Amino acid sequence: MLTKIHHIGIVVRSLDEAYAFYRDALSLPVHKEAVIQDQGVRAALLTIGESEIELLEPITPGTGVARFLAQRGEGLHHLCFETDDVSQELETAKQRGVRLIDQQPRAGLAGMICFLHPKSNHGVLIEYAQP
Repeated sequence: MLTKIHHIGIVVRSLDEAYAFYRDALSLPVHKEAVIQDQGVRAALLTIGESEIELLEPITPGTGVARFLAQRGEGLHHLCFETDDVSQELETAKQRGVRLIDQQPRAGLAGMICFLHPKSNHGVLIEYAQP
């Protein structure tokens, strides 16, 4: 079962520059930062109440996040829902005919994650995360 909005993903040109607004101006604490090589990003999670904002800086050309930045510029990238069982949620989505990006969950900054294709979700990239 989906339990809450875990985070909203935002693509930025530079994490360091984005911190000036999200961390410094809004006073949101950074509680995790990492390079995720297989996604080609440097990412950070900032806490806001019981949810988070994920900032994504592409570091590898040609990856999905790098292409997003080149085509659309900085901005909202995805919406992530938290679940206690990401494998089951992915299987349920598949059974309901939702187009998937990931066929199996994988490790990500927010725990075990998977993505649903935006063409099945009215243009919104959806992520499921099991922290």
